[in-house]
Amino acid sequence: MSVFASRSRFGRFTVSPATLVLVGCAAMGLAACGPTGEPNFDKPMAAPTTAVQSQPLSGGATVGETLGTGPVRIGVILPLTQGGNPSAVGVSLRNAAQLAVEESGASDVTLMVLDDHSTPEGAAQAAQAAIGAGADLIVGPLFSPSVREVGKVAKAAGRPVIAFSTDTSVAARGVYLLSFLIEGYVDRIMDYARSKGKQSFAAMAPQSDYGNIAVAEFQQAAARLGVRVVTIARYAPGQAASAAKEIAAVSGQIDTLFIPEQTDGMDGVNAALAASGVKTQILGTGIWNDPRIMKMPALQGAWFAAPENAGFNAFADRYRAKFHSDPTRLATLAYDAISLVAALARTQGTQRYSEKVLTNASGFNGADGVFRFRPEGPDERGLAVMQINNGAATVVSPAPRSFAGG
Repeated sequence: MSVFASRSRFGRFTVSPATLVLVGCAAMGLAACGPTGEPNFDKPMAAPTTAVQSQPLSGGATVGETLGTGPVRIGVILPLTQGGNPSAVGVSLRNAAQLAVEESGASDVTLMVLDDHSTPEGAAQAAQAAIGAGADLIVGPLFSPSVREVGKVAKAAGRPVIAFSTDTSVAARGVYLLSFLIEGYVDRIMDYARSKGKQSFAAMAPQSDYGNIAVAEFQQAAARLGVRVVTIARYAPGQAASAAKEIAAVSGQIDTLFIPEQTDGMDGVNAALAASGVKTQILGTGIWNDPRIMKMPALQGAWFAAPENAGFNAFADRYRAKFHSDPTRLATLAYDAISLVAALARTQGTQRYSEKVLTNASGFNGADGVFRFRPEGPDERGLAVMQINNGAATVVSPAPRSFAGG
């Protein structure tokens, strides 16, 4: 079975029946995004379950916790602790890696799971240890300062990295990001809005890192699509009322309003929109795939881009059955990364982690749908567009099942 996605035409992407997947578990439901919201990086979680210990391999002793018994060694660097306490997101990523290796790759790879203690220094030390123990590739870490340090260590050793940060500034050749990038959400929802005849846009965005990245991509997308941007109203976090009044003042000139706000800020946005009387087509990002946001009156009818739900939901069912707890939304990143490296170890021989293989233009299919790595490092995902109505989201434009060749 090929590990690469299949091809046929669908706009910017390609679509054909999803018969080619990362691993031999297609029946388990591979494709999308669950309404679990933002992960809590500080809340303690149950300790990891007992490891599947590997046998000693040629090339010296392994390091960290080992999962799988295969000949190809993979360093897995995760924030298992933060401030000395267990990290919910780190443990969830670790459990997802175990689930992936047990379902598909236990005889292909040996994972060496190492805690970076949620610090760049810890990540650099973990990378050195993993590479010293013969890791062919590093999966993780999560936080961008840690990715930057691991990238330096891995580059010096000629080893690629598949990390989980959403900060594209840490991506580079050989340092690939498997994550939910803000830029991807923005491009997909802007493309969809333009395809529906929308021509005159405004944005209402918080003064935050997330807002800054989203606004920059919004402006680039508007220029690419040839649409008008009437105004961009920025506001301090938690103070959306003034921005909503600015939007209301130009409401007769716009047919679309983009709001790249995160979950915690949406109560204020909902109230501000209602008070200002703004009535237009609203656009958001994948963070809105959350039951709390879907119940907000001002957002009924809004569109947002996100992975489809089915794949994450199927993954979450299997995760709960094994670990008796809910996965964080980011857990599928580790699941897909480990499924990918195991499949490549099994099928691609000595070139398994070469740039040519990892950046194959056809991409790969995983729990969150089709994805591929660009040569410069960021990922590109096939995303759906969803519409909020009656407190729920329905797909109005399905996610593509494969990519075009370029």
